[in-house]
Amino acid sequence: MTRTTSNPPAASPAGRFGIRRNLLRPDDSTEADRVTYVELFFDLIFVFALTQLSRYLYENQSWEGAFESAMLVLALWWVWVYTTWVTNWLDPAKLPVRGAVLGLSLVGFVVSVSIYESFGDRGIVFALAYTVLQLGRTVFMLAAVSRHNPELRRTFTRILAWLALSSVFWIVGALLPLEYRLPLWLIALAIEYLSAGLGFRVPGLGASGIDDWNLSGPHIAERSALFVIIALGESLLVTGFAFVNQESSPAGILGMLLAFAASVAMWWLYFDHSERAGAKAIAAAADPGRIARLAYTYVHAVIIAGIVLTSVADKEVLTHPDAEMTLSTAVVLVGGPLLYVLGMLLFRLVVARELLVSYLVGVAALLVAFAVAFTLSPLQLGAVTTVVLVIVAGWETVVRVRRGTDDEKAG
Repeated sequence: MTRTTSNPPAASPAGRFGIRRNLLRPDDSTEADRVTYVELFFDLIFVFALTQLSRYLYENQSWEGAFESAMLVLALWWVWVYTTWVTNWLDPAKLPVRGAVLGLSLVGFVVSVSIYESFGDRGIVFALAYTVLQLGRTVFMLAAVSRHNPELRRTFTRILAWLALSSVFWIVGALLPLEYRLPLWLIALAIEYLSAGLGFRVPGLGASGIDDWNLSGPHIAERSALFVIIALGESLLVTGFAFVNQESSPAGILGMLLAFAASVAMWWLYFDHSERAGAKAIAAAADPGRIARLAYTYVHAVIIAGIVLTSVADKEVLTHPDAEMTLSTAVVLVGGPLLYVLGMLLFRLVVARELLVSYLVGVAALLVAFAVAFTLSPLQLGAVTTVVLVIVAGWETVVRVRRGTDDEKAG
């Protein structure tokens, strides 16, 4: 446990706005860092959302489709991150918090079922559900902490102001003609991401000292790792559906095996060593808020985007293994693994201050693969990118074993 204070600030006067019962996680107990089952239930909502994102990107392989898909991935990730931070402070074992998380799950489910048509007929449904989730969760957090933690009250007052501003662009973007939707939603998303980087600075209220936030590092690390597992599971789900929906063929079987190998390599890269390195770093940090913001908020968005794009690449290989290579196909097939390896490189740089040669070589090899992509078929390029992932994953493990770092001490 790495909470920066052992006791919450004294409660505010009884007449102040807020819930009288203290819903904060207890310090100095096993409950402070525990990931609860209701949090995992909330995560299940995102399995369907990620499959819809993969489907959308697969069917919209254009520059416009790429920007729309990237925006949707970042929006979905931001919803999850904000909720994770809230349940890092509040105790989901307490009934009001558990009820709030289940309510957020319902709204998140509406986000998931509307995300595929968010740039179509369900744009207003998606925008309303997204903003209700963001604003509703923040208002509940304010009610929960106002009497018990003045610093968190001030922080979430600032967050509410920024989310209210971004909500205007989400709703207006959904109501105006379609050509305005992407630029307005990009503005909304930029407001949300940049405000966190600025400490949610609000005129007259100042900025939040995020580096001094009282949070549980192990909880953040475990929740992020579980989301990576969910994303990898979604990748296999998309691949499995693509395979069973076509007749068996040697190319199809090879494509399925390559997709499985790529998923194993991505799992290995994250969980063989890096997950423990991150968990130990944030647990030992004097300023866990900094690591949580950089490594587990911004950098993990790159990792998740890489997994989603790789699932699209796997489906492309299965569906058109021998088709003529196009620019969009090359970008998808190389871009997914490239984003993932780059995200892992940045993650290790932030949490352990390591610039790993294996990751640098992997990035370089994938760029070379893209340069020669138009001499290959999708199946061949998929094989090349999978081999690169396997080599990078194996390389780090071999180095670790040769150094004598056993599994227990890894990271």
